[in-house]
Amino acid sequence: MTAPIITEAIKRDVGQHFVFGFHGFEVSQNIKTLIQDYYIGNVILMKRNIQSAGQTRKLVQDLQLLAKEAGHERPLLIGIDQENGAVFPGAMALAATGSPDDAKKVSTASAIELKMVGINWVYAPVADINTDSRNPVIGVRSFGDDPNKVATFAVAVSRGSSSAGVAPTGKHFPGHGDTHVDSHLALPRILKSKDQILREELVPFKSLIASGIPSIMTGHMALPLITGDDTPCSLSRKITTDLLKDEMGFKGVVVTDCLEMDAIAEPEQGGCGIQEGAFRALKAGADIVMICHTFERHIEAVEGIYRALEQGQISVDELRDSGERIARMKKNFAGQWSNISLEVEPAWDAIFAKVHATNLQLSQEVYLRSTTIVWNGGSVIPLNADYFKPDKRLLLLTPKMENVNRAVDPGDGTLIGPGGVVRNTAGASYLALARAVKKRTKLDHVVFSADGAILADILNGVGGLIFVMRNADLKRWQLEYLERLRLRIKEMQLDSIPVILLSSCGPYDLRGAAEKKTYEDWTGYMATYEFTAEAFEAAVRVMFGEEKGLGVMPVDLI
Repeated sequence: MTAPIITEAIKRDVGQHFVFGFHGFEVSQNIKTLIQDYYIGNVILMKRNIQSAGQTRKLVQDLQLLAKEAGHERPLLIGIDQENGAVFPGAMALAATGSPDDAKKVSTASAIELKMVGINWVYAPVADINTDSRNPVIGVRSFGDDPNKVATFAVAVSRGSSSAGVAPTGKHFPGHGDTHVDSHLALPRILKSKDQILREELVPFKSLIASGIPSIMTGHMALPLITGDDTPCSLSRKITTDLLKDEMGFKGVVVTDCLEMDAIAEPEQGGCGIQEGAFRALKAGADIVMICHTFERHIEAVEGIYRALEQGQISVDELRDSGERIARMKKNFAGQWSNISLEVEPAWDAIFAKVHATNLQLSQEVYLRSTTIVWNGGSVIPLNADYFKPDKRLLLLTPKMENVNRAVDPGDGTLIGPGGVVRNTAGASYLALARAVKKRTKLDHVVFSADGAILADILNGVGGLIFVMRNADLKRWQLEYLERLRLRIKEMQLDSIPVILLSSCGPYDLRGAAEKKTYEDWTGYMATYEFTAEAFEAAVRVMFGEEKGLGVMPVDLI
């Protein structure tokens, strides 16, 4: 068989098989080159691209105009890694409501806003089962540790997105939950048999496929007991084609997780490099390869596929069959050029603001239903106003902010300055928590750290205490500080003051019988599942008895 000459038509076909990111709030020369010269058919937007709804809409219109002028047959798929957990509740918070209907409503509301700004592809829901509490990269991004419950909520979120015209993506196939290695940093090896993942990890993906989800994202983890080696699943034909497509019957679009994660990009971590990774992913059966950050790597990956076609290493026919799946998804969610608005609409901002206000009301209601009282020793919740006489105040202790993982951080975008200098050790979200409390009573806010001593007078004049943790099961210094604080309270005979412990991210901070025994009888313990202003406002309303905390813990804490 004669290898093809790389014509413009073939370049246009190849371009559909990549989704690339870029830098800036406006169209950059790099993304312009990728769309107009390399015919890239899909773009991912990230925090670095978004300032406001209006700016995002204008950016998307400009990207679509570039594609139209370059002769793209169909509009771009514009994707975003929006799992919620900021304005709208994220996965574990939604699961804590116990209501798939709430999950679908929130997903629909979020997708309506995405669609209004021109985003038509969302990389959610997370279908991973968080069976390893040490997992540094999934955690609260998961709906929990029960396969069937995760399946139910993942399908609800998927249907919500689809109903608003945004293509959902189940991830990270075949499951990233049972590992304590972050694939942003290294390749996780999950030592499970096929029978095990059929009973556990694959349950949510089976349900998503049965529900008709249009796209699934493959993850960068190895399953050597199934594949026979340490090939990442995203690059493995045994996983992508044999398991996902042939055995499980998935007919939609397969997209890889970002190849710039170290599990693929860095040879020192066992990665094969991005150019080779793109080739191997398409050979494995992926339809679209994701590369989020670096222009030079974008070019290398695309031109590497040109060479692979010229050398007969990839079949043009297979690539075109794959392109048909992408075209179907584009037809269903991006539409035709006649569906794409490229004009300025004077009333758009007002219309969006009205929609957003309605959605915020829904979000606030669901956050309240997710707020969980894990235990309430001494019935300290709700806080009694009598605790705060004119000479008493509430003490809020929040942990010094540290990065949790690359999928989540930097959380507020202002924490780390040039050279890694910490600019705000409290963190914007914890400052919002302090403001919410201060609206209701006198407050002292203290940021505690791993090397910080407990001040001699820290408890003087205190009528109540809120101690906030953020993944303290992994950052044990927080629990060490809490133990020193407990001893100080006992030493000063202040056992009668109400103490509320708050898990502000993962709910595993006090996991285990020993921690429960130490604190359950005399403290209140709450979980928000998110360190966001919206989640904290709901928690404060529950603390002060303005609302009930109706959430139910979606993971096992024993």
